Amino acid sequence: MKIKYSKLPAVGFLILALLLTSFTAAHKFYVSVTNVEYSESDESLQIISRIFIDDLDNLLKTRYDFDARLATEDEPEAAAGYIERYFNSKFRVFVNGEERAYTFLGKKYDKDLILCFIEVTGVPREDLESVGLQNEILTDLFSEQKNLVHFKVLGKKRSVVLIRENNKGMLNL
Repeated sequence: MKIKYSKLPAVGFLILALLLTSFTAAHKFYVSVTNVEYSESDESLQIISRIFIDDLDNLLKTRYDFDARLATEDEPEAAAGYIERYFNSKFRVFVNGEERAYTFLGKKYDKDLILCFIEVTGVPREDLESVGLQNEILTDLFSEQKNLVHFKVLGKKRSVVLIRENNKGMLNL
């Protein structure tokens, strides 16, 4: 059997292309983005956390054996309660170094994201020295999870990346 050398570059290129595409298959990134802002008029911290729907859906199934089917017509009414329960176990807010209770206001969907709305009330401006967050959302399921937090309080800004091993961030005023 004789191989024509003129076809070797084309065959070689095809094999190389197949090998390269097998290594560049869609890599999954595990990330959430949380914005923490202070409202002077409401004397409250207003927090929006954006999480990929499929990641949170997977977490609810794994952790609570609850098939939430988030963002579908088949989503059970109990889904919001499970999300709030999970947040209460993995998400903490600190004002001046002391943990503060928050209200989980609700959720809405935006394309492939779920936006969770949280508020901490009773935070007078004159008493505000620091705002902190402990965010362990999804780190118990995905070791690669990164939770990006943007603080914007009284004209000061700070962004931090929180991971499983370093899950707390703070803005000193």
